[in-house]
Amino acid sequence: MAIALRETGAILHIHDDHFPPDAKDEDWLTEAGRRGWIVLTKDHRIRYRHVERLALMKAGVAAFILTSGDLQGEEMAQVFVKALPRINRFLQQHKKPFIAKIAKDGSVAMLFQ
Repeated sequence: MAIALRETGAILHIHDDHFPPDAKDEDWLTEAGRRGWIVLTKDHRIRYRHVERLALMKAGVAAFILTSGDLQGEEMAQVFVKALPRINRFLQQHKKPFIAKIAKDGSVAMLFQ
């Protein structure tokens, strides 16, 4: 997935390159917000977990969640690449923090602000 996104010119930071694999969501989300990173994730449950959602909102993170859980790596990459122009427009139109969803067709919609 990272290769496909980087081929579009996107600057990408991989979670495990900066944080331990078992890092608590509230810890890495806080750091992502401090660094001004946009979060792309397939963890569609994060919006329902109060501690993680609170950390995300408090850190000022813009998070985009891939809501189709049945996709393999290459399929996820294709969806994220397809969604990139919409993600960029969404970022210009909405103030952080927020949680938005990315559907399989690459569409982007607000979930929580």
